Amino acid sequence: MNKSSIDMQTLESNKNLKVDASPDESTSGLPDFTTESYKDAYSRINAIVIEGEQEAYDNYISIATLLPKDSEELTKLAKMELKHKRGFTACGKNLGVTADMPFAKEFFSKLHGNFQTALVNENLTTCLLIQAILIEAFAISAYHVYIRVADPFAKKITQGVVNDEYLHLNYGEKWLKENLHTCKEELIAANKANLPLIKKMLDQVAEDAAILCMDKEELMEEFMIAYQDALLEMGLDNREIARMAMAAIV
Repeated sequence: MNKSSIDMQTLESNKNLKVDASPDESTSGLPDFTTESYKDAYSRINAIVIEGEQEAYDNYISIATLLPKDSEELTKLAKMELKHKRGFTACGKNLGVTADMPFAKEFFSKLHGNFQTALVNENLTTCLLIQAILIEAFAISAYHVYIRVADPFAKKITQGVVNDEYLHLNYGEKWLKENLHTCKEELIAANKANLPLIKKMLDQVAEDAAILCMDKEELMEEFMIAYQDALLEMGLDNREIARMAMAAIV
């Protein structure tokens, strides 16, 4: 995938979207969206995506304070996240599910805390790695897996969200690539501190994800592919990427 510019990335995203949006009338392999067990698991998964989009909004607005010259672009990216939050809130209502927001806030608490610490210390590289790379790669990979097993309403919403999330990932890749010569040391340190959290977060929701027919190993594999692709796009070599990826093994 050529992600050298936002326009090219959007083109590629639209191509992917068309493939994912192919009509399929078959319900083979899909979960029963009406069961209490599905709705119980969905209450936590839905809360995670709602809270994740709110966190993303807050984070991009915060990053804009460290990058005032990019304030307009970052504000646009942030507003997309609020649109996503409204869409995922509607997905829960469509199934008659109340999102478990206290669970979701706790779920993101460690990443949230690390971002806030980096923000206070004006560690821009760390802020961008957490939000624009780690969280965006996590979201994109999870959404791609979910689309295949989502109810029709949520599938349509999620397909549109994925299209936008590539713009956010591209922003982080572009800035880090342009500044890699000065930020590599901080990037590696931030990766070591935050990448293991992604695996722990996946482990925490593995049972709920399984009820939604989302396999934990597939989710982790998709995430690591997206994450390593992002590192490659930044200009890191294969040896550096392999070393950084090892931080996920805890």
